[in-house]
Amino acid sequence: MEHSVTSLEGFLNSDEVYDIPIAIDLDATDFGGNPSYQKRLSLFAKKYYSNADAEDPLKLYRKILANTDSPIELIEIGYPQVLTALLQSKPDDISELDGVELLKNKVSKIWMMAGKWDKNPKKENNFARNRRSRVAANIFCDICPVPITFLGWEVGASVITGGNLDKNDPLYLLLCDHGSSDGRSSWDPMLCLLALIGDEEKAGYSVVHGKGSVDATTGENCFVSNPNGLHAYVVKEKEDSYYADAINKLI
Repeated sequence: MEHSVTSLEGFLNSDEVYDIPIAIDLDATDFGGNPSYQKRLSLFAKKYYSNADAEDPLKLYRKILANTDSPIELIEIGYPQVLTALLQSKPDDISELDGVELLKNKVSKIWMMAGKWDKNPKKENNFARNRRSRVAANIFCDICPVPITFLGWEVGASVITGGNLDKNDPLYLLLCDHGSSDGRSSWDPMLCLLALIGDEEKAGYSVVHGKGSVDATTGENCFVSNPNGLHAYVVKEKEDSYYADAINKLI
């Protein structure tokens, strides 16, 4: 989207978080949308003036992983095509390792908001948005060599946060721009909080282990349970208010 990079930098700057490198997949023009909140955020941008100023995401990922001394964790709240490109990447001047080996050596876990894993599975946006995301999700689930914990659509849809913010808070104004002045479903904040706590049970979830997969044509996901599987999805063990209160206190 036109203001993707400037709005992200603006968001970071508005919270006084500076010097975080930003990258963007310039080919990903087929996801749609022109949210008005991005224009408001772009007013806070100081370093980036357009999407063209950002780094290449594949190179940024490879640099981060190649230069880390101990395994790190990744948080993925969007479409999976960049992570899939990382997995499919070849050795280069950044690292002699290919993408699969780079993740295997440098990433201990991936926390991912994607899929719908309850008893009534259906298409979920991050996997099924378009052909690009569907194919990427299929490959990602198939070849990723490290553990993945998924937080699915069913977990965050009914947890509403943000409606308690001060009316002058920039985040509240963004929610108003989005049409969500009373709050919004909390998929991404729940995933981030879960990753920051770093333990599914301590965060208020039970875990189902196994192997997830995504149909490259339809984007529908399915899951085969296996106690030794690399994949897992979380199930809420608390009332919605438990998770909402935790997020609202932080934001």
